[in-house]
Amino acid sequence: MIAEIKLGLCNPPEPIYLYVKKGELSGESYLWYNYDINNKITIPVQQTGLTGYISELKLTTKEFRERDNIKLDIVVRADEIYIIRTGIETNFAKSFLLAVSLIQDFSKPLIIAATAGEENVVFCNVYDAATKTRIDSKWNKDADWLAIIDSVQTKLQTSKNSHIVSGEPILF
Repeated sequence: MIAEIKLGLCNPPEPIYLYVKKGELSGESYLWYNYDINNKITIPVQQTGLTGYISELKLTTKEFRERDNIKLDIVVRADEIYIIRTGIETNFAKSFLLAVSLIQDFSKPLIIAATAGEENVVFCNVYDAATKTRIDSKWNKDADWLAIIDSVQTKLQTSKNSHIVSGEPILF
């Protein structure tokens, strides 16, 4: 089944980047934001959850204050393509990875939610979008994060291929 293409004015099919940060702007607190690179301004996103299909995890190196920083990019297919970008060493990335490491089937939509911790800390909760149940994981500060990313990537690839082989389209 091919989705109907909407004709008329639109935005280019570029991903929407969401960055994780506990912040406040004009008296409004937020947990993630967009960044307008042309005008160098932070644009808070008031919603704390994103519902969609995780399609890929990527590690990206970005220079910040003359140092290379490794970022985790979580690619989510929803009404648009979203990329949640967070530092690989953050509590958000680690709590996200621990939760998704428990998922076997990525062909179903998930809710990725930013949750405020103390001070500047932001955690991630992951929910089954159909049942609204949280995927509970135990905190493990010594987890092998790269092995988890590799395992999840393998499951994501398997999930994509199982639909292609069976002839069932993945609808986004």
